[in-house]
Amino acid sequence: MHRVRFRDPDGELRTGEWLADEATISANAGPTSRVAFPDDTFSPEEVDVLAPAEPTKIVCVGLNYEDHAAEQGKDLPDRPLLFLKGPNTVASHEQTVELLAEKERIEYEAELGVVIGRECRHVDQADAMDVVAGFTCVNDLSNRDDQRIEQNWVRGKAFDGAAPMGPVLATPDEVPDDATIELRLNGETKQRSSREKFIFSVPELIAEITTYMTLEPGDVISTGTPAGVGPLADGDEVEVEIEGIGTLSHSVTIP
Repeated sequence: MHRVRFRDPDGELRTGEWLADEATISANAGPTSRVAFPDDTFSPEEVDVLAPAEPTKIVCVGLNYEDHAAEQGKDLPDRPLLFLKGPNTVASHEQTVELLAEKERIEYEAELGVVIGRECRHVDQADAMDVVAGFTCVNDLSNRDDQRIEQNWVRGKAFDGAAPMGPVLATPDEVPDDATIELRLNGETKQRSSREKFIFSVPELIAEITTYMTLEPGDVISTGTPAGVGPLADGDEVEVEIEGIGTLSHSVTIP
């Protein structure tokens, strides 16, 4: 199932199921408003698709593909390299993200996002998938100018709009273990790989992260990017497509 959050033409927050084969959203009432909605059907074009989760934090994983570590000239990590993005970084499907001005290099990074379904701490690898609500597409936008010269990557990774995600939350059964991950820039494929090439698997990441912190419902783990990262320019159109989820589309502008 592909769950979607959106605002309907009247501006009301709704949830529903994205029926990609039929190019429709089957909406239901849900506990998102005091209004009692009837069941409705919309086309994606007539609503504002929202990010599929409202995370208290996004836990990002660096260097989780061997080929990306190689292109960055970095050694492979012996444990997951973790950093955080805040709720201010969330951007939605079809949104135009305003990048930072006067930076030489802000790059795209296609990633699989893992959305947490319930509060959890000290999760064993064997039980890790029990806390997963589903998967989504993420673009881990990276300000390399500042990332290269700071230790904690706040300026480099946590600027407003630095984590476009969506368009849907796909249940785990929809996403193959070897799902392809692809990024297209202005229609040209720049990144293409598979989640089976992770250095650290989703269960390994959940077990490691929850050793140190509590994950809340809606929190997102962004699992790392493959080789092929590159710079963005004013007006660029970005598509992140993951097998079993769909395609996250957004544009960028530079003031």
